[in-house]
Amino acid sequence: MPDVGFSLDVSPPVSPPIPPDPPPVSDEQRAAALSRAIARELAAAGPPGWQRLEAVFALTVTAGVAFVDYFDAPDRVVRREPAPEVVEAARGHREIAARLGAGPWWRMLLQLNRSGQLEVDHDYGDEPFPDDQLLTPEAYLLDLRAFPRPRLPIWLAAHIGHAGRQQRTPAAAAAADRASGASAETAPDLPPLGDMWARWSVIAAVFAAIRSPMGPRMLPSLGYFEGAGRSGSTLCLLPGGRAVLSGGIWNDPALDDAYNGSGNMPHYFAGAPDWVANQVLNPRAAAGLLSFCYWWDRHHWRCGDSPAATQLGEAVPGVWTADTTVDLICGLIAPAPTAQQRTAATALVNAAEAGAVTDRHLADLFGAAADVDIPGAAYQLTLAGVTADTEGITTNGR
Repeated sequence: MPDVGFSLDVSPPVSPPIPPDPPPVSDEQRAAALSRAIARELAAAGPPGWQRLEAVFALTVTAGVAFVDYFDAPDRVVRREPAPEVVEAARGHREIAARLGAGPWWRMLLQLNRSGQLEVDHDYGDEPFPDDQLLTPEAYLLDLRAFPRPRLPIWLAAHIGHAGRQQRTPAAAAAADRASGASAETAPDLPPLGDMWARWSVIAAVFAAIRSPMGPRMLPSLGYFEGAGRSGSTLCLLPGGRAVLSGGIWNDPALDDAYNGSGNMPHYFAGAPDWVANQVLNPRAAAGLLSFCYWWDRHHWRCGDSPAATQLGEAVPGVWTADTTVDLICGLIAPAPTAQQRTAATALVNAAEAGAVTDRHLADLFGAAADVDIPGAAYQLTLAGVTADTEGITTNGR
């Protein structure tokens, strides 16, 4: 919720570049006046030559992080801590905000330039906070006692209350495996592991070739993917042709219900063998944000209370069928791919599934395209073990 200030042509020797306010009447006016007063204090405390500042106040009733970055003309930055009285003013702003409709903010972000243009954003946690601005679960719990809220963002609710419910140590996994009477479900909508691994690696190779920071990537025995919408997954290979596919869907309704509703977490590991443990799970499990877990038992994909594969599109790359992967590749390399490009993409996917990719497959796909990282693409395929000059990785029992 931005507060947009006004522009004043004030020369640098005159401090600070925001005029005083008339006496406020409403809470809205009090909050706006206080944010401008904070900006004036930050401006007055800036180093010589500053041109703009960006300040962050991440506060609860008992804890907080506050800093201000000052930028000069060459955009060099000096970071300082606001004076204690400025932080207290920010706390006062937050208390006023608590009486308004949206309630107390978790973070207040101020941007001010030398001409007096001020913008204030109040952050209620729609997106995760940066690590250096994230407070302890205890700090947020105490804040919620002071300012109860009907609902929390899922990521913040998980930070406060996951209590290790999605953790599965090897010891816990072994005990659960011996004691479990639960049976896992077969997940028929997922492609066989060998095909999934090969398609994942080809998509990773094409993203690497076009130098995109997005898209899946390969590591030895691991495929990982982080989508643009904060959903993602990992595909981890284990010895003996086994594997674990796990990850999270951003703002997953099941997690929302677990943290903001019933409190019952889906039993993602129901019937899971003892080798499904923390070491092979997506890192979201440590933060309580795991939405699904499937394991390949050498013959089939199985799962506990995970959603159907048709609901995983934003968290898993396009590996569902060979045609899905070909369509994705073609969309990446050209706005209107030619028949020849589609043929080359199909040949690349087929070769990867057979563990027989060569340099020729990449050359046929990209041709003489400029600024394409062919070695980077080839390395993704080498890591995956799907090239003709590698022995490959056993992923499907063959």
